[in-house]
Amino acid sequence: MPIVQFAPFSSLVQPSFWHKLTDLKVDVLKLSDDHIPVSASYSVGRTVKDRETGQEVALGCNLTVGSESFEDDHKPPSGLVLATGTFKNFNTIEEFKAADKTALFNQEAQHIWDHILTTRDSSLLNRFLLITYADLKNYKYYYWFAFPAFVSKPAWEIAEEGWKSATEEFKPEQLAEIHGHIRAQTTPSPFFLVREEAGTTSIAPVESYESFFTSSSTSHTVAFIDPSANPQNPGWPLRNLFAYLRALYPTKTASIRVLCWRDSELPSSEWKSRFGVVQIAGDPIEGRPTAVGWEKNPQGKLGPRIADLAPMMDPTRLAAQAVDLNLKLMRWRILPSLDLEKISATKCLILGAGTLGCYVARALMGWGVRTITFVDSSRVSFSNPVRQPLFEFEDCLDGGKPKAECAAARMKKIYPGIDATGHTLSIPMPGHPIPPTAASLAEAKAAVRKLEQLFDEHDAVFLLMDSRESRWLPTVLGAAKGKIVLNAALGFDTFLVIRHGARASSTPKDAQPARLGCYYCNDIVAPADSLTDRTLDQMCTVTRPGLAPIAAATAVELLASVLQHPQGIHAPAPPPNQDLPNSQSYAEHGGSVLGLVPHQLRGFLAQFRNLLLTGAAYDKCTGCSETVIQAYEKEGFEMLLKAFNDQKYLETLTGLDKLFEEGEAALESVDWEEEGEGEDDF
Repeated sequence: MPIVQFAPFSSLVQPSFWHKLTDLKVDVLKLSDDHIPVSASYSVGRTVKDRETGQEVALGCNLTVGSESFEDDHKPPSGLVLATGTFKNFNTIEEFKAADKTALFNQEAQHIWDHILTTRDSSLLNRFLLITYADLKNYKYYYWFAFPAFVSKPAWEIAEEGWKSATEEFKPEQLAEIHGHIRAQTTPSPFFLVREEAGTTSIAPVESYESFFTSSSTSHTVAFIDPSANPQNPGWPLRNLFAYLRALYPTKTASIRVLCWRDSELPSSEWKSRFGVVQIAGDPIEGRPTAVGWEKNPQGKLGPRIADLAPMMDPTRLAAQAVDLNLKLMRWRILPSLDLEKISATKCLILGAGTLGCYVARALMGWGVRTITFVDSSRVSFSNPVRQPLFEFEDCLDGGKPKAECAAARMKKIYPGIDATGHTLSIPMPGHPIPPTAASLAEAKAAVRKLEQLFDEHDAVFLLMDSRESRWLPTVLGAAKGKIVLNAALGFDTFLVIRHGARASSTPKDAQPARLGCYYCNDIVAPADSLTDRTLDQMCTVTRPGLAPIAAATAVELLASVLQHPQGIHAPAPPPNQDLPNSQSYAEHGGSVLGLVPHQLRGFLAQFRNLLLTGAAYDKCTGCSETVIQAYEKEGFEMLLKAFNDQKYLETLTGLDKLFEEGEAALESVDWEEEGEGEDDF
């Protein structure tokens, strides 16, 4: 009699499986190569009709995996059979190639065999193994499936009549009853028993073999959901079903009636399911049989396959998966507690789209910030592109493009997934009076209203403007609205980066550190006009070319450290002479996982040195003192208008004028020695 030939499984990997593996590798597995559970599904065998010959062509026995395969409680769609397996991802291609694949395979086969003998449960008969290596930079995935199946010795043979249509053994109404039983299951059992008793056809789990088949039943049939559509070759799951029956019921299974179920729907004409009687000679062997089942590659050889997704992927999606790879790799070995989601969710407002603004925006994007808004009042000039990396020569033509909008558009070209917008806006400033015309007042009021709205919509604000006085209004708004404010300013070879202190939180006062100062806390005069009657070198920021990117990067890194600190905006400055060797040491003392969270950094490029300073808030500060903030909260635009128009207003409001008068009086009361007095004494 002919030996039974089985149609092997063929893996069908959905692209979503590789996308999910990418996320899993970067966010969860990292450097782990542990075995993890995975699931798959298959259906009854299917055929397609050849257009030229009209013949039915059998499709492969596909076992499909997708993104849902990694879900613990995954249930396949109705009508599909669930298969479980083991997934192992290697960290390098060398490890993947050198892996002891025989040991991995035998481990899975032994697991199936032990499960049969100890539980009599058939749920693992379709178990599979999948090993992979994910080249995340090039979007190439190396993989190899194995479907362990036990080898029967001697081989199973099919009766002389061979495999035939199920209608030659069962009546159509019997097949319809079987179909109804299967459709009643949300997830069909891959194996089941069929019997006819007293004119009724019923089915049962294969685990009920002894109790279900009684002497009164007229037929004993073992059935399975057959993924094969080949008329003469049943699907791969039948191999392990035979091994299961021979291991548990050796005296009753020398001859088995087999129904290969291949009908997912009630047929309109012909049933596709097949039937046959198989036999085996000799006694069952003791111990676990040998197993086979590694999948062949497209060349028909035993070897892994490669899925290259790069050519077929949308470039935007490729960028979305790759752009944050560097950040996620930080968490693999260095900083597992790094909260990247907190940084990416932070909405940043950049006031000033010049040299500092461009470099800050690029660094923020590198940290994963996805919402960035620019505010600037000027246009791109010919001197800008060589120093400001978001602009090009063409942006300078025809009078220049508006800087804010141009910078935002360039950010989207760099990475389409960024939410970047620009606003051309002139920020009102102290020392720059607003003309008393209705139009001028309305324009100033609209500018203030727009700036207030932008502050409400963002979490962190960078003050990167050219003049000192242009930073005053944002300083007041940031303090009043409780925003993270970072200020950066450049000299010729020096820079300052400072985070503004926040108002007291709701925690008890004795548990709060002293409030940190702002950009204006060291001043004893109000900000005034620094632009009028200035020479060109005084109006422009004359600085060494390398200083701006250093200061900008420092400001962004300071923001990241603040966001990672448990107290966030209320993070205290480090103690003086803080000397900890790395970020983890500082984190253990209540700091940020990224290290120190200083108040001010002053850089000296001539000495290649940074100095960390801490300054307390000044109760007479014209920018962040409670006197100024409360006046703004009470009077709104009217208070701001006074500050814009009257240079003495802020000094009077905060009491700096009296402090100045007291200082003058103290100087006058000193009995100064005149030059030349007492010369005759020598």
